[in-house]
Amino acid sequence: MSPAEQPPAVRNEQGLSRQLSSAQQTTMALGGAIGTGLFLSSGLAVGVAGPAVIVAYLIVAGISMLLGRAVSEMAVAHPTAGAFGVHADMYLSPFAGYSVRVSYWLMEVIATGGQLVAASIYMGFWFPQVPGAVWVFAFAVVLVVLLYLNSRGVGRLGVIEYWLVMIKVVAVAMFVGLGVLILFGVTGEPAIGLSNLTSHGGFLPFGAKGLWFGCGFAIYSFIGIEIVGVTSGEASNPSHTIPRAMRRLVLALSVLYLVTITVLIALTPWDRLGVDKSPFVSALASHGIPSAVAGIMNFVVLSAALSSANANLYLVSRTLFSLARAGFAPRALGTVTRHGAPVNALLVSSIPLGAAVAIQALWPESAYVWLFGVALFGALFVWLMIFVTHIVFHRNARPLGSYVGAALIAAMLVSTWWAPGLRSTLLAGGPWLLLLAVGYRASSAQRRRVQ
Repeated sequence: MSPAEQPPAVRNEQGLSRQLSSAQQTTMALGGAIGTGLFLSSGLAVGVAGPAVIVAYLIVAGISMLLGRAVSEMAVAHPTAGAFGVHADMYLSPFAGYSVRVSYWLMEVIATGGQLVAASIYMGFWFPQVPGAVWVFAFAVVLVVLLYLNSRGVGRLGVIEYWLVMIKVVAVAMFVGLGVLILFGVTGEPAIGLSNLTSHGGFLPFGAKGLWFGCGFAIYSFIGIEIVGVTSGEASNPSHTIPRAMRRLVLALSVLYLVTITVLIALTPWDRLGVDKSPFVSALASHGIPSAVAGIMNFVVLSAALSSANANLYLVSRTLFSLARAGFAPRALGTVTRHGAPVNALLVSSIPLGAAVAIQALWPESAYVWLFGVALFGALFVWLMIFVTHIVFHRNARPLGSYVGAALIAAMLVSTWWAPGLRSTLLAGGPWLLLLAVGYRASSAQRRRVQ
């Protein structure tokens, strides 16, 4: 379907530069997904599920494949920066479209703050005496510099993210390779084997309940695959690049996470992992690996957090751009530069990062977990709405995968109330939905006055 044949909601968002190839779409999505979800919050997942977290990641990988298919089909039919937000507007209701876009924007802003808090935790490896809020502020300034790079055009951003993702992938591969050598005793220490997968309470120390709670944490590692839908508005050939990018992404993440988490838990007893530092750094340090190697790994997880924060800013700027083009935000936020980049939306989306500095300063011990829990509500809400939209998109076909996906996401969302450390997820739900209702009413009134 040509741009001229698209519905008004899609035609309204034209103007962004179409420079992204399939490889760049994949790597930008990997940049958003491979971050603290793997390098830090995997410690939370292990804490509630034990070694069975491996199965939790497998279950979530399956859900992600279902979501990837739903996002791809709708993005190919209607490629636009508003992606699943515009699709919800088209197939459900204007309020649904508004709710998805605002929730996605807010969730990614909070998640970006969480990435900065995680970066401050990593810096504690080298500078334990420096308050974390100092690092959060410093890295927020670094992101402002990255904003300039983003403003030069999405093609350049795609190249930058490509190399940042390569650093992360190579580092993970090296961790897995070194871990395998340790497990088989090649480094000179006695072989560990896979005994840590069944000792310390067994493979299922908390039973099926712990396994399911682990899914609630593990899914955070996959949040970001939907960026392929957002990049459809800037894809060079949407019908070809989007399905290909999504297949590559979900398959690559699934293999990477399953292999990495298995090696991580095999290396170190699961009950010794946490979020006071990256579990990956802890695993290396516990086996007498030279501190320089652990330091290199810490540098990698630090760059991963900043890379993910950069990718998140791409997401929130395009979502705010979409809201502005739909009339739900000031018109100035829907403008683009001569390079085809929505710089105004990008700058405004960076302002809330100041809140992350305050949260880290006031609650240094729980800032990351709190931000994680609140962002998780937005993520699960958006994924649920994507599945529901896809069901209506295929009104006569009854897509079984999306029915299953919607049911699992809904069950996961409800169960966060009982999951250790995740009660903030549902506690955030009431104020979040109230904010959406009030915001929609106010913005609708503004749209009527303008029209």
